[in-house]
Amino acid sequence: MKTRAERIQSMAKISPDLTAYQAEPKAESLANRSKDRKICANLEDAIRQSGLKDGMTISFHHAFRGGDYIVNMVMAKIAEMGFKNLTLASSSLIDSHYPLVEHIKNGVVSKIYSSGLRGKLADEISKGILAEPVNIHSHGGRVHLVKSGELNIDVAFLGVPCCDKFGNANGFSGKSKCGSLGYARVDAEFARKVVLLTEEFADYPHHPISIAQDQVDFIVQVDEVGDPKKIGGGATRMTTNPRELLIARKTAEVIFASGYFKDGFSLQTGSGGASLAVTRFLEEKMRRDNITASFALGGITASMVALHEAGLIKKLIDVQSFDKEAAESLARNPNHIEVSANQYANFSSKGASVEQLDIVILSALEIDRHFNVNVLTGSDGVIRGASGGHCDTASSAQVAIIVAPLVRGRIPTVVEEVITCVTPGENIDILVTDQGIAVNPKRPDLIEALTHAGITLFTIEQLMQKAYAITGKPKDIEFSDRPVAVVRYRDGSVIDVVYQVKE
Repeated sequence: MKTRAERIQSMAKISPDLTAYQAEPKAESLANRSKDRKICANLEDAIRQSGLKDGMTISFHHAFRGGDYIVNMVMAKIAEMGFKNLTLASSSLIDSHYPLVEHIKNGVVSKIYSSGLRGKLADEISKGILAEPVNIHSHGGRVHLVKSGELNIDVAFLGVPCCDKFGNANGFSGKSKCGSLGYARVDAEFARKVVLLTEEFADYPHHPISIAQDQVDFIVQVDEVGDPKKIGGGATRMTTNPRELLIARKTAEVIFASGYFKDGFSLQTGSGGASLAVTRFLEEKMRRDNITASFALGGITASMVALHEAGLIKKLIDVQSFDKEAAESLARNPNHIEVSANQYANFSSKGASVEQLDIVILSALEIDRHFNVNVLTGSDGVIRGASGGHCDTASSAQVAIIVAPLVRGRIPTVVEEVITCVTPGENIDILVTDQGIAVNPKRPDLIEALTHAGITLFTIEQLMQKAYAITGKPKDIEFSDRPVAVVRYRDGSVIDVVYQVKE
């Protein structure tokens, strides 16, 4: 009878690709068996163990929105450690991330992918601080770029309020609940290395699981990952502004008359005061007419949770929780369902939830006479917003409604041509302003339904002229030849380019 060594050796001759077993040295073997083998002593240790090198791509998520601490914390340590020429691929960047300006100036960050930019960071990038234009993508479009291989994430740094010591995590346990980790889940799945930053540890196995142990390489405990009180506010606030409430009421009337307001309809409200307020005016009629929505999608708010718990919305599909109430609902309501950004809005996935939407209500900084929408740049040409899920939902919903005031101060919202196109006009069906409603001529069915319901309609050109009568026609902005941002449609194609404004 052949010895084991002889049997192995003979097999190697038949199949040379097979590797013979070699016993590990005892010390290494015992280290690999340690239950705490993923725990790093500190953030610097985690960064070193991740294998980060100059020129690599790092990523973050934005579940904490304005309360995020992770981006600034990690980037400060990375800069201190001397790394250079990194691509930063955060699902979004907001006002509090202005320390990135110094990291760009110092050569730590040389390229950025994000769904949006705001505050001082956006101002500096609009002035041309980056050598390469920022890639602005939609939420679904980001996943497409990752899965297509254009955006290869080397190390993902993901902040979670709580996890166990093997890496099982969710966003609705622990002290600093942020709710859904829908954007982080994509990074956890596709990044080469995943570092979790957590405030506290739970007993193994931590459950329910949003990010799973087999996706996580390293874990480091930090004092704070974010302030959940700052998740809401800004673009996700619930408005008390009379004009926004008027627009919301008009929008509800449009929905009632559209033919899509019936038992089992589905909806999503985008960010912005008027958009979020629409749910207030839907509730009364839903109760009166005994209508129940099948699901609400997207960034989930307290008002959506209230309708769900009242039995008026059967299920909530949550890619990002917009406030404390939504985060807590995710923990207790079995029909409040967390989804990844891939499941939410990636057009190249095997099935995105946006494809099941009946009605989406979205905001706009500008909309032009061709129904093209700008949610990225202000009237001065400076970046101050985000693509978000705007084009993802508008292209997929049965009815895409834009809500916006006709003018903001002395600035018209309805214009001849938007400064920057984020969502093309062929995806937009209705515009609701405080001074009139317009329907895209490509939707004669909606024109007929709204007219039949007694709703007065204007052409979008008439609304533009009404705006110009108040503000005057805006002067053209002078731009340089230097691009500062490339706007990517949800399929990765370039839909527009933002240029630096001439000083």
